[in-house]
Amino acid sequence: MEESDSSDSDLLWYLEKLSRKECHSLRNQLGQECMEIGLPPIPRLELSEENPDLANQLTRFYEAQHLWNLMYNIFHKIPRKDLCEKINARRNRNKEAHKMLIKKKLQGERCLHNRIHDIFCQDMILELVDKFDFVFRHVSPEAAKALNVFLIGQEASGKTMVLRGALFEWANGNIWEDVFSYVIHLSSHDINQMTSGSLVALISKDWPEGRAPVADILSEPQKILFILEDLDDMELTFRISPQALCTDGRQQVSTPVLVASLLTRKLAPGCRFLITSRPQGQAVTWTLMKKTDMLMTLSFSREKRHKYFTLFFRDGQRAEAAFQLVQRNELFLHLCQAPILCWVTCVALQRQMNQGADLKRSCQTLTDIYTHFLADTLTAQAADQRPVVPLQSLCSLALEGLLHNTLHFTEEDLRSVGFTQADVSTLQTLEILWPSSHLKGRYRFIHSKVQEFCAAVAFMLPLAEHGIPSAWGRCKGKRELYDDFSPVIASLFGLLNKERRKTFEAALGCRLLTDYVSQYLLTEMRCFGDNLKAIGHHTPMFHGLFENQEEEYVKRIMDSFSEANIYVRDHRDLMVSSYCLGYCQRLQKLKLSIQNIFEKRFNEQPTPRTIRSLVHWRDVCSLLHTRETLRELELCNTDLDDTSDRVLCKALSHPDCQLRTLKLTYFSVDTRFEDMFKAIVHNRNLTCLCLSCMPISSKVFSLLHEVLTNPMCSIQHLSLMKCDLEASAYQELASLLLSSKNMKKLTLSKNALSRDGMQIFCDALFHPECVLESLVLLFCCLTLRSLSLISRSLVLTETLKHLDVSVNNIRDNGVLVLMMSLVFPTCSVQELEISGCFFTAKACEYMVCALQNNPNLKSLELGSNNVGDAGMELLCGAMKHPNCKLENIGLEECMLTSACCASLASVLISSKTLKKINLLRNKLGNEGIVQLLEGLGHPDCVLQTVGEHA
Repeated sequence: MEESDSSDSDLLWYLEKLSRKECHSLRNQLGQECMEIGLPPIPRLELSEENPDLANQLTRFYEAQHLWNLMYNIFHKIPRKDLCEKINARRNRNKEAHKMLIKKKLQGERCLHNRIHDIFCQDMILELVDKFDFVFRHVSPEAAKALNVFLIGQEASGKTMVLRGALFEWANGNIWEDVFSYVIHLSSHDINQMTSGSLVALISKDWPEGRAPVADILSEPQKILFILEDLDDMELTFRISPQALCTDGRQQVSTPVLVASLLTRKLAPGCRFLITSRPQGQAVTWTLMKKTDMLMTLSFSREKRHKYFTLFFRDGQRAEAAFQLVQRNELFLHLCQAPILCWVTCVALQRQMNQGADLKRSCQTLTDIYTHFLADTLTAQAADQRPVVPLQSLCSLALEGLLHNTLHFTEEDLRSVGFTQADVSTLQTLEILWPSSHLKGRYRFIHSKVQEFCAAVAFMLPLAEHGIPSAWGRCKGKRELYDDFSPVIASLFGLLNKERRKTFEAALGCRLLTDYVSQYLLTEMRCFGDNLKAIGHHTPMFHGLFENQEEEYVKRIMDSFSEANIYVRDHRDLMVSSYCLGYCQRLQKLKLSIQNIFEKRFNEQPTPRTIRSLVHWRDVCSLLHTRETLRELELCNTDLDDTSDRVLCKALSHPDCQLRTLKLTYFSVDTRFEDMFKAIVHNRNLTCLCLSCMPISSKVFSLLHEVLTNPMCSIQHLSLMKCDLEASAYQELASLLLSSKNMKKLTLSKNALSRDGMQIFCDALFHPECVLESLVLLFCCLTLRSLSLISRSLVLTETLKHLDVSVNNIRDNGVLVLMMSLVFPTCSVQELEISGCFFTAKACEYMVCALQNNPNLKSLELGSNNVGDAGMELLCGAMKHPNCKLENIGLEECMLTSACCASLASVLISSKTLKKINLLRNKLGNEGIVQLLEGLGHPDCVLQTVGEHA
């Protein structure tokens, strides 16, 4: 066989170069060599001299990369070093060919940024590329076996540019020399397009005609770098059974299995990964990350931001004025976390400077920034100051994209909204649209925030209906599934401001239609005021109201709020919440969750940002003594430093504070409560303290004891809901019951109460020093033994009037235990709640005796149990008894039908005490309802409430 260019990848060619003796030696060494490199041996019969087709046998048994490593080692031992050199030469050629492919691909990707942006980003890229080079060169031996390097950065923070910079430097031999032979780049689009595949196909995707030198690439898997770009955008699940993982690079498997097999190194063992993601994909990142992996954050620091402003404006005075404006405005500061948005901001500020405007007045909100940016980019080249491309088309494209989960547009999409080819070229020149980084022939807005603002404008323009063809396309990443319109709504609010609307209209030569939008938002926001189930929390709405900043309009909306739930994740949230709460005059309940706002740095001066946040925090805390209607405050997972804690405590102890309830939820175990508890003591109006979803240490119990036994303390209700109470807690609780003279109610719901601990606790319940009147043990995993202890306490205590043991699996026997105590004349219980306790009509027999013998019992809640018509008939008979003084009975979801309605109607007529009854979620039927209505209409019926929870 003559040698040719392709001969060095043909195993048969190599075998034909061997002498008979060398061929015999090769066959003899195959078994031992397979064992040394961990390959299963070929049966000896297959290797016999009588079987001449050795090349096909080997190819069938082994993957190509294993086969060539096997042959290389044997050729070296025979020895046939000339053949080894031939293999090495081939491998080196393929490595260089791969680098040429990378260079060609990178040269075809043109950057459209302006020159200043290019200069700045180049420095940033080189800085990070050097870090990459260092990390992969100096990795520990343990980590080197399966190193993942994660690069986390916000949208448009430069992750893609950094990756391309690293690829370019590697292809030119400037980094990772002798570290990586092949770099295989996989984007989220590549992965999302696949439903199944193999490692061989994945590696071959960028090679001409898919003919990659797979054997050479995989022969040294420890010298392969896989780049996984945009992990957070991949439609993958990483919950793959270990048995489902794949070890054969030729095997076709589902895409999740393929990626998981690579990440776990079942495929290409020893390879490394460079993975990029946005912070939103943190959950997946932590799932994949090992202790030996590296995490790098791509952040736009204050120093980098200052350098960018200096490069952009060139004039030092202008650069400093713009930079300081951004530094003082939380919204602008957050906007400028990405270089491209820094450019958007600089363009807007430069326009105002050129017009001689006062920056502090003309640029206060994000609406101002986007307005001036669009005005500058769209009208800068026009002599008549009209947009050089149709504004309606741009805004229609933005809105249609968001409504139909499309962030990457085809040329057909652009034509469908009215753009010409010249318009598209202009939009690229103006840097409003860019070619997609991964999808050939597609375009996107320079940033989603620009698209969101244009979408908001679309709501106020008279637009014809347009459909974009790609809206119905498939294989979209997670990030294109757009479901949060909060930024769009915020921009709508901003454009409703009369002054800002006039600025927009004058700058872009159009008229915005705002009347309908204004009234619609006013109505909707008022509805959301007390409907937290619809929106979760109010922070997004507050951002919109802050953008508006028309005092009367904001006041009209906030006047409808009696409750506010605020989730503060950054300084912006605190600023806008402070602004909006200032207009909330009817506020009764306030829930705050504050995270990572106040910097806990010892022996350091607070930053200007922290000082500004403290000012906003003081404004929020001042509501505690300036809003007479505010009765309830919940602090959930709130992270405060010493200064912010003092501000809160001062407000809590203010003489004008009318707060009745303070809830502390999800606080960490190391939280210091000393100052807050001291403030509670001095607040004479505060009657309820709730500590929920947090571990209660002995130190916290000690503080509670100190507070609740203080004569000045007015706390009457202590709630320790879902606090994972330990064995030692029962003795502490018993001590609190005996020492506190004001505590009337104790809630221990959602704690698994131990049987042994309940003995100590129940002994305290009937102690003469205990003044407890209400005990709530909802969902506490109570046993019959625990119920027996509680039942004994009910007989002996003189103060306990209310008991709630709902949602405990006590069944009929448990009801019997409780009812046995209620028949005793010494039992003073007036309200009993046993909803959701899995009992049947049998239990109603036990209740009859209690209802007929205990005139103290005024309220009985039985909801969500299988009472049925039979049980209801028994209860109706008991309620007619002259000793029964029941005023409320809860029968929600009790399996009742029309069969019991006649008896119920009779009770409504005969009972002189029953004021409330709840019959919701029962299939009473039309006939049953008619009977009940007849009873309700009878002149002797004294019932006041039907169907509500008592």
